[in-house]
This record gives sequence, C-alpha cells and structure tokens, in this order.
Amino acid sequence: MTTTSTTRLAPDRYLELLAADGRRLADVAEGRLGDPVPPCPGWDVAEVVRHTGSVYNHKLACIELQRRPEDGEWPTDPAEGEDLVDWYRRALDALLDALRADPGEPSYTWYPPEQDLGFWQRRMAQETAVHRVDAESASGQVTAVDDDLAVDGVDEVLDLFARYAVGDDPDEDLTAYTGRSWLVRTGRYAWHLSAAPGAPEGQLVLRRGAGAADATVSGEASELLLWLWGRRPHSAVTVEGDPQAVTALRTLLAYATQ
Repeated sequence: MTTTSTTRLAPDRYLELLAADGRRLADVAEGRLGDPVPPCPGWDVAEVVRHTGSVYNHKLACIELQRRPEDGEWPTDPAEGEDLVDWYRRALDALLDALRADPGEPSYTWYPPEQDLGFWQRRMAQETAVHRVDAESASGQVTAVDDDLAVDGVDEVLDLFARYAVGDDPDEDLTAYTGRSWLVRTGRYAWHLSAAPGAPEGQLVLRRGAGAADATVSGEASELLLWLWGRRPHSAVTVEGDPQAVTALRTLLAYATQ
C-alpha cells in the first residue's frame, strides 16, 4: 500500500467545500430545528446550527485579535429576536470573506506549528462537513463527505487531534492506550498510530504508511472519517484485530475531539 506525502487540498477547494457544506447545513436546518440529532445525544438541529455559528464567530475573533479569544469576545448565540438560521448564515458569510485572503496570512490558532489562515481554511472545511452530516442525520437523508475532503479529514483527526492533543493534559490517564497500535486505511492511504511506552511527552506517534498493529480500521473515506468522529457505528467500517484495542481507539478519539 502506498501513500502520498500529503492529503492537503488547495485553499480554493477548502473554501469551495466550506461554502457548499455550510450552506447545505443551513438549508436542511430550516423547519427542522427541534428535531433530534441521533449521532449527538442531547442535541437537536438548533444546537448544531448554534454551535457551528459560534465556532465561526470564534475563528473570526482569532483572526481579528491575533490571540486566543477570551469568553465574551465572540457571539455564541443570536441576539434576542434574531432568527437562528439567519444569524448562522451571516457568520458563515463573514468567515468565508475572512478566509479568502492568502493562506499564509497570520492568525492565532491552537496548533503552534501553523499560525496562519491556511490552518483555519482546512479546519473549518472539516468542521463544517461533520456538522452538516449532523444536521442531515435528523432526517436520515445523509450525503457523503466529498472524497478528497474525507481523506484529508482522516489525516487531520489522526494528526492534529489524536497525535497532537492526546497526552497534552498532565491529568490524563494514558494507561488504556500505552503499548497499543492501530492501522487506519482507506483506498491507497494508510496511517499507523501507536502509543508506545516512552513516546515524547506521552503523546502518540503517527506514521503515514502501513504497519503491523493491534487493530485495523478501514473503509470508504467518508464513512471512515465519520466513524473516527463518533458519527458512525462499527458496522460502517471494517474492524479487524483486538476488540479491546478498537474500544481504546474510540475512547481516545472521543477524548481528543471533545
């Protein structure tokens, strides 16, 4: 099995997908705001719209302030009497306008190696695709994440969330992960994630390529991405190997993506 050196998309492609998925989210939310969202217990479609609009406003604050925003420095809800979906659409349009600049333009992000708009172009396209699926799931009429974005999303969640974020909290208990390894595959792409004893700062190690592992999870790119984000059951992908290792991976990802 071979892999390419990167799954990254062109900036214009991220913006194209962000716009399409973001507008689709708003369209499917109209008239369904009170419907429950099965993959997210306790959420209804209104909460998906509110949460995603709040995320957009937070990123706009990151770009404007060039630092981590403090509580109260970005709108998390529409004003009293303001239509929720209209508020969301305005936040989406404002974010798209801000992200149409050169991806190398500086911006605060939570990932130190990438302090630029390019990080948010990718992250917001990925965020929006998952929440668009959340909104669609209320009716059961879910459309797949575009294949190129889904492949890149698998890379992102394993790299930026699992590899980077796990082990960062000194109070986190890593005993369920230590010594385990996982292989994640879709098409010609493969990722090997391991929690070897003595890994730097307790973090996981990610290698782009195949290798021996305690458990393997594979599938079509969109279904695999949504499984990694906890939006799909085990039946949506092919799971092989140690069941306890698979459970540990889902627990790890739930922690990393909370």
